[in-house]
Amino acid sequence: MMTAALNTNDLVRLSRNSTLAGMLALLVLCFLWEAWLAPLRPGSLLWVKALPLLLPLPGVLRGRRYTYQWLSMFILIWFIEGVMRGWSDSGALRYLALMEVALSVWVFCFAVLYARLTRAPA
Repeated sequence: MMTAALNTNDLVRLSRNSTLAGMLALLVLCFLWEAWLAPLRPGSLLWVKALPLLLPLPGVLRGRRYTYQWLSMFILIWFIEGVMRGWSDSGALRYLALMEVALSVWVFCFAVLYARLTRAPA
């Protein structure tokens, strides 16, 4: 019987790829939500809320530990917005907000995991 144990390098790669995938999914969700799926009113510029997610992208792609550290706090903006809109909105908007919450938690968890796995030994 063969066990599939993950070593540290596999976990680092998994956390890095998962963080990137979550960020891109959240970027697409925020853009589509405010621009096409359920804009508050025609011509609304709320889709701009997705653009700050591009700020940590270069550091995430390069695997910079510091970027992952501040990303873990930065992503909480989308978590808070998702919780507030999930609480106050109804119908399809509530489900979009819950997806935003889930994706922000996903990014948070994997960014923290990456930062933890790549820290210097004591």
